[in-house]
Amino acid sequence: MPSLPSPLPVPSSGRGLGLILALGVTQVAGYGCLYYAFAVLAQSMTASFGWAPEWTYAGFAASLLAGGVVAPAIGRQVDRHGARLVMTIGSALAGLALLGLAEARGGLSYFAAMIALGIVSTMVFYDAAFAALTQSRGAGARRSISQLTLIGGFASTIFWPLTTALLAQFDWRVIYRFYGLLQLGLCVPLHLFGLPGRVKRAAERGHVASAPALPHADHLEGEARRLAFVLLALAFSLQGFVVSAMSVHLLSMLQGLGLSAVVAVGIGAMVGPAQVAGRLAEMLFGASLQPVTTAWISAAMMPLGFVLLMTGQTTAILAGLFAVAYGISVGLSSIVRGTVPLQLFGPAGYGAMLGKLSAPGLVVKAAAPLACAVLIERAGLMPTAALMVLLSLLATGALFMLARKVS
Repeated sequence: MPSLPSPLPVPSSGRGLGLILALGVTQVAGYGCLYYAFAVLAQSMTASFGWAPEWTYAGFAASLLAGGVVAPAIGRQVDRHGARLVMTIGSALAGLALLGLAEARGGLSYFAAMIALGIVSTMVFYDAAFAALTQSRGAGARRSISQLTLIGGFASTIFWPLTTALLAQFDWRVIYRFYGLLQLGLCVPLHLFGLPGRVKRAAERGHVASAPALPHADHLEGEARRLAFVLLALAFSLQGFVVSAMSVHLLSMLQGLGLSAVVAVGIGAMVGPAQVAGRLAEMLFGASLQPVTTAWISAAMMPLGFVLLMTGQTTAILAGLFAVAYGISVGLSSIVRGTVPLQLFGPAGYGAMLGKLSAPGLVVKAAAPLACAVLIERAGLMPTAALMVLLSLLATGALFMLARKVS
């Protein structure tokens, strides 16, 4: 199939390892402060506000929903103004939003702060970082995306135990104040000084760039492009539901299956290294596979992991095997999220495309924590795990169908 005729971003040498390290640190801090900390602090927040847990999780759902709504618009701004400007402003606003959440005293201020967090998260999470790498390296950004996610996989490994340790000494409000200052003092300067400026399009520079292409990467057009978009959006939405639900309920689910709190945190912390291991394997050995092939193979590991939790009495060993399979799947899905759209649709308008792919699943992803909480309470842990198996199997099927269509 012919490639897209649109002018492509001019790849540059970027800043080499420095760019990867700067983005890696900010992704660890960003996901850790804005996303993973909530799972540890939610119970204390609920007790502090004095309301039912559903209200706390509803705020998290509102945060995810708000992020999904603005994702296409944020993607367009990244394409238009460059990732450095968007991510610098985003990390500054993230710091202020965390400080605002720490000062929330009732429902209105809590929901306002959570919605603000969801919006600014879109400005600093992986989609924006992938766009920064694509603007710097053009169509040859696949390896850089793998390297970035290799570092980002340590977010839960660092911040779940860190937040748990801090909670033993401080109130949740103090912790969020600290995390807000971390965004302002660490992430803002790294985004401002560690990322390259806006990369002009070839047409603006008056010449056509010779961008390195991904192996076997024909950019789709017409009906094939639309079908690929639908299958990708479906798979990302279903996987998003599972990951969103587990980001909040994984620790409580493991405890509900009979593990102690300490063991549950330890098992949860294994997810991060498993993500890193999967990403390292992809970086070292995945060059021979098309990204769409990596996509469905990695997706298949997620239902396998949940099946391990459903095989009778859960032990630390089975839970550990689950964490490994689940972590590898989640880790590779982060790479897939960046590389498959790049392979199928090309680097032109890449930021906006990632935003559009996020938008269809916004309701599904936002509803996941609250829906999962209700399901666990009313149906139990095993039916909840069975739902996770079903949804992840459907995602695997969509990605397998996509691989067959484009191969």
